Amino acid sequence: MMDGYIAITGGIGSGKSFVCRLLEERGISIYDCDAAAKRLMRTSPTLRRQLERLIPGSTSPNTAAGSLDKAVIARFLLASEENARAIDDLVHPAVARDFKRSRLQWLESAILFQSGFHHRVDFSHIIAVTAPQEVRLQRVMARDGISHEKALEWMARQWPEEEIVKLADYVIVNDGIQPLQPQIDAILGSLSM
Repeated sequence: MMDGYIAITGGIGSGKSFVCRLLEERGISIYDCDAAAKRLMRTSPTLRRQLERLIPGSTSPNTAAGSLDKAVIARFLLASEENARAIDDLVHPAVARDFKRSRLQWLESAILFQSGFHHRVDFSHIIAVTAPQEVRLQRVMARDGISHEKALEWMARQWPEEEIVKLADYVIVNDGIQPLQPQIDAILGSLSM
């Protein structure tokens, strides 16, 4: 039996969600930080009030759950690094609390280090999923139907892969060449010791 919380992270296009699906096929439930953040922004009355105070006009009180004005939030978020941090300072504590209440042990977060989320939860082990930049670019372009330039721009907003790897306890190389299952087996074997 594994002890503590385990995080899976990696840059855009690294294939961390695919690795998480392989783990889920083995019966491991994984908390998706991105999906949880979106859900909490829609459903948490406290978080919605905080967002409305930070970004007036970002929420609509006229519907049962209240809808978010994604364009207003996106404009605020992209306007500055300080704005992005201000949103993170509201959303990430709510996600960390929700994760702990979920009773799940595994968590997936694309910006685990960049956001400082690894300081909000005491992770016993961190797994980084990596892939060569060109592979990542091709995956993102195909998945999202965007240009090479736009994919590069998105990647530039995240931490360099080398920095993520330095802080990780384990690395899974998802380059489309090295088989994933043996890498997963080795990590799971090490975690269960």
